[in-house]
Amino acid sequence: SQIIEKELFSVLKEEWGTEFDSFIANKVVAIPGDVVSEDLGVKEFKLREEMCGEIEIILNSAGTTNFDERYDIALSVNTFGVQHVLSTAKKCLKLEILLHVSTAYVCGRKEGLILEDSSCMDEMVKETAKFDFKALEKNLVEEKLKELEAENATEEVITTTMKDFGIERSKSYGWPNTYVFTKAMGEIVIEHSKGNLPVLILRPTVVTSTYKEPFPGWVQGFRTIDSVIAGYCKGKLTCLLFDPTSVFDMIPVDMVVNSIIIALVANAKCSSTIIYHVGTSSKNPIIFSRIHNFIFRYFTKDPWINKDGIPVKVGKGTVFKNMATFHMYMQFRFMLPLEGLKFVNQVFGHYFQDMYLNYNQKLKLAMRLVELYEPYMLFKGIFDDSNTEKLRMMARESFVEAESFGFDPRCIDWEDYIMKTHIPGLKKHVMMKR
Repeated sequence: SQIIEKELFSVLKEEWGTEFDSFIANKVVAIPGDVVSEDLGVKEFKLREEMCGEIEIILNSAGTTNFDERYDIALSVNTFGVQHVLSTAKKCLKLEILLHVSTAYVCGRKEGLILEDSSCMDEMVKETAKFDFKALEKNLVEEKLKELEAENATEEVITTTMKDFGIERSKSYGWPNTYVFTKAMGEIVIEHSKGNLPVLILRPTVVTSTYKEPFPGWVQGFRTIDSVIAGYCKGKLTCLLFDPTSVFDMIPVDMVVNSIIIALVANAKCSSTIIYHVGTSSKNPIIFSRIHNFIFRYFTKDPWINKDGIPVKVGKGTVFKNMATFHMYMQFRFMLPLEGLKFVNQVFGHYFQDMYLNYNQKLKLAMRLVELYEPYMLFKGIFDDSNTEKLRMMARESFVEAESFGFDPRCIDWEDYIMKTHIPGLKKHVMMKR
């Protein structure tokens, strides 16, 4: 009920009126469960037996997408959750296809043309021949949690420590954050454990608001670029980290959904694993300088109104093309003055303690966010979508209703989409509700 109450379903509600609930009931059977558990958390034996006898298609879109999620949580959902889905899939007698939704950024920090294959994880795959990385990471997590329990750590300390531990483990393998690292491990689980299962892996890039369906501009929560837009329009973000000439790959969510539908229809009972990149950098690239310009123009013409009813005036901001120049700026602009405040606070018997702690906390949060977003704002890759292009061509040639499930990024007019669809949608569905 939480899902169907969302505004996303307003078009269907208008179409079906008082019959909406019965329409949904005829289409959807909701079964409580959890991918972190064996048998997906379905405890009733007869229900599991019925499911395994009836299921023909499995779409695994379960996942936690927080870049710095607690490592224990990210592992249990994004990695071990995949193992549980595979185990259930192998019991489904009528299964025709399993589609796993991953992310294009399992490539880590690779540059250039990134292919629709598992080459970005070759080194880790080689390592798994030497040891069971799943067991290793699971043991490390359990040991860390035991240490924290022995120290009587508070829930806040446990959360912070496990978040930091996830970033640490991710970087030790060459991935920038916990999210993409655990998603990459999820793909490796598929590679090693799928057996004869027919599997598709779909890798979207940065997912943004709807392009057309069910209506333009719907979005839920902040994505990578959205956090930047929100901070910028409110005047809280005056320095920006991005390479103006680099391509930023984003794809409307309805195009991702359409690609999933077509991939499932086109590949029933496929014999080999196929990987699809669903993005725009190959067919319709947009560079950061254009995005920056569109955002500036939008909020210059239609400024954000702050809580006091005053329009927020935005400027172009200071742009940093790399982390070195950004750190230098932060050092002189914020860190050195903060050290000065710390000294004065100590001299005056901690008279300025609250002020110092407040500024110190804000600075740490800002630097944390920059480190999390930096791999995407300075990304140097282009995602090859040859398999996805073949899928589009196949759909146009074979399916009568293919036009109703469009996911060709070449149709996107970026200026129109960003200024007339995405930003207005972000304001309406996310920012105005906070």
